[in-house]
Amino acid sequence: MSEIFKNHIEKFIKINVKEFEDIFSFFQLQQVRKKENVLVEGNVCKYHYFVLKGCLRKFFLTEKGTEQTTEFAIETWWMTDHISYERRLPSEFFIQAVENTEVLRIDSHSQEELLKAFPKMERYFRFIYQRAFAASQMRIKYLYDLSKEDFFQHFNKLYPEFVQRIPQHLIASFLGFTPEYLSEIRKRSHS
Repeated sequence: MSEIFKNHIEKFIKINVKEFEDIFSFFQLQQVRKKENVLVEGNVCKYHYFVLKGCLRKFFLTEKGTEQTTEFAIETWWMTDHISYERRLPSEFFIQAVENTEVLRIDSHSQEELLKAFPKMERYFRFIYQRAFAASQMRIKYLYDLSKEDFFQHFNKLYPEFVQRIPQHLIASFLGFTPEYLSEIRKRSHS
C-alpha cells in the first residue's frame, strides 16, 4: 500500500527510497468500515486523509435533515475538512466511508513536522491543494452553467467507473438532485 502513496508523491516531486520511508513514518494507516464516520459534525477534524483503497465522502445535513454530499475521495485522492483541520474549529461536516476503505492519515502537528523535515513536501501539498481548488471551482461552474441532466452526463463522461461504483442516491446527492430524478435521467440516456 505504501507504493501507491510513493507513486502519487513522485508525480509531483522527486524523492528517493530513504526520503519516502522517512516521509511515510509521519502517517498512520487506518481501516474504515463501510458507512463508518471518520469525522462527525461538531467534532474537530484532526486528520487529513489519503485514500489508498476505497472511497470516502464528505457531507452535511440540511435543515430538512437530508444528507448533502459535497465531495468524494477515491484512490489517491485526499480529503479533510480544511477549515476545521487548519483552524481547529468544530466541523460542519461528516466524513464517511462509502465502502470498506484504507487511508493514510496525518494530523496537523505531524504535517507541520513533516513539512519542516522535508520542505519539498510543501510543493507536493501545494499541487494537491491547487488541484482540489480547481475541481471545486469547476463543480460550482457546472452547478450554475449546466442543466441537471447535462451536469450528470458530463460527470458520467468524466468518471464512468465512478458512477458505476458509487450508489445512485449518493451520486444524486453530490449532483444536487433526488435519486428519483437521477433514475429518470439514466433511463432517458439509455433509450
